[in-house]
Amino acid sequence: MTDAAHLKSEIVRTLTERGYLYQATDLDGLDAAAASGSVTGYIGFDATATSLHVGHLMQIMMLRRMQQAGHKPIILIGGGTTKVGDPTFKDKSRPMLTPERIEQNKAGIAKAFSKFLTIGDGPTDAVMLDNDEWLSKFGYLDFLRDYGTHFTINRMLTFDSVKLRLDREQPLTFLEFNYMLLQAVDFLELNRRYGCTLQLGGADQWGNIINGVELCRRVDGREVYGFTAPLLTTASGAKMGKTEAGAVWLNEDLLSPYEYWQFWRNTEDADVGRFLRLFTDMELDEIARIEALEGAEINTAKAALANAATTMLHGADAARDAEATARATFAGGAGADLPSVEISKAELEADGVLVVAAVADAGLAASRGEAKRKIAEGAVKVNDDAVTDPQARLTPADLRDGAIKLSVGRKKHALARPA
Repeated sequence: MTDAAHLKSEIVRTLTERGYLYQATDLDGLDAAAASGSVTGYIGFDATATSLHVGHLMQIMMLRRMQQAGHKPIILIGGGTTKVGDPTFKDKSRPMLTPERIEQNKAGIAKAFSKFLTIGDGPTDAVMLDNDEWLSKFGYLDFLRDYGTHFTINRMLTFDSVKLRLDREQPLTFLEFNYMLLQAVDFLELNRRYGCTLQLGGADQWGNIINGVELCRRVDGREVYGFTAPLLTTASGAKMGKTEAGAVWLNEDLLSPYEYWQFWRNTEDADVGRFLRLFTDMELDEIARIEALEGAEINTAKAALANAATTMLHGADAARDAEATARATFAGGAGADLPSVEISKAELEADGVLVVAAVADAGLAASRGEAKRKIAEGAVKVNDDAVTDPQARLTPADLRDGAIKLSVGRKKHALARPA
């Protein structure tokens, strides 16, 4: 993590101290600009689905940090760029969406932002824009004459997002090749219309951001900045925001507050401190205290993370209800009526207990063979997380208040307790 001691502005110091910094075009220049006045910055979100998911949360939180530090965030919905599809680090073209589907998706992804940002007309209020407002008005020949001369094929082929597709001998259509031009023009238009001088994004957007920074300099002689955050994986290497059951959606109609709470509660031990810094407003001193917890106390830290993250998205009442439901399930209450099965503590702590064995012993399947078939059908869950590996094992990390919840389908549940 970059040393933040020399940084003068609250926003750049916060982004650095909390772990958002991966690369920046001119960190000291951005720091000086932010220290001397308000900075307007944006992040783009293409409308490829009806909801954003946890994988987008890093970007949303960076806009939140901007607003908290007194700067102005722009949420740019990619109504125009979605018609092309971002090819960045994709092995194949995105499916082409109809205008009607794009409109539906735009309405869906817009729902989450008001949970994290104040949107309005104030000096630091976030504004939500759509790049279709200007991209759809360009004539093809005018676009090529005005901007095509500022991009060379030689340079564009050096960007990793292009090189990787070509190295894998996957086709990159001319349509997709134009995407980086469109995103660069977005930055130029936002700079001209709103005085926007900062584009933020994930590390995979570095090439696109660089193009926008250079276009603003070449066309208008403007000094603007780019800032990227690391692409997150969990401590075990899994992609952040993806579970065996699928994406962790932010919209409540696709994922309940309880399931969202459970996602954060099931965070790997090594990730708790990092996720508290990135995805909550908890003070760094408090995070350091929680991060130092060991043994069974780490569950307290995970609950704190789940409560803070769920409160931010769904509200304090939803977080309390989710925690209460979890406690009832694992420690008593509703959980007292669930059947229990004893599993070997020694085996659990050594090599782990086969999920199929625990499921069969708990009476949730007639045999280990049936338990394997249920796993293949996607019907088996451990602590509400789907199991896909028939050789999966229960470990001490799966314990929740002394028990592990096993489920087959929606109606069969049991608690496995080590003894």
